Amino acid sequence: MLMRLPSVIRWLPAGQHSLGHTGEHQTSMSWLVWSLLSALFAAATALLAKLGVAHVEPNLATAIRTTVVVLFAWAIALALGSHSGIHGIDRRSWLLLGASGLATGLSWICYFRALSLGEASKVAPIDKLSVVFVILLAWPLLGEALTTRKVAGGVLIAAGAILLALG
Repeated sequence: MLMRLPSVIRWLPAGQHSLGHTGEHQTSMSWLVWSLLSALFAAATALLAKLGVAHVEPNLATAIRTTVVVLFAWAIALALGSHSGIHGIDRRSWLLLGASGLATGLSWICYFRALSLGEASKVAPIDKLSVVFVILLAWPLLGEALTTRKVAGGVLIAAGAILLALG
C-alpha cells in the first residue's frame, strides 16, 4: 500500500527515486545538497529543542522527540517502499543499526540535558565536535584516509566550536 508523502517531503523529485546497489534510496540530488539540508534541519532542531525543553524535563523531551522521529521515519520508509527490504537485512546489519540507535538515543539524551542547562548557541557547536570524532575514528574503523586537509578541517572545526562555546 502506497501512502501519501507527508507535505514536508513532497518536494522530492517524483520518479527519481531508485534502489541503489546497497539498498539505499537515491535521487538525482547530490550528497552535498542532502548534507546542507541536514545542517539546516539540525539548526532548526537546536532552536526548537531549546524552546521546547524550557518547561519540560529533558528525558521526557527526548522521549517525545524520539516518538516523532520514529513515526516520521516509518512514514517515509513506507511511502517510498523502503520497508520491503527489511527481510533481507542480515544479523550484522541489525546489530550495527541497533548499536547506532542506542548511540543516537544517548546522544539525544545528552544533547537535551545540555540544552536545558546551557545556551543553544554554545551547546550546538560543541555537539558538532562529533565531526572531529568521525574524522579521527573513520581512519582506523572504516579505513578512510586521514589526509592533511581532513586534519586541518578537524582542527578548524574544533577551534571554532571551542571559540563559540567560550564566547
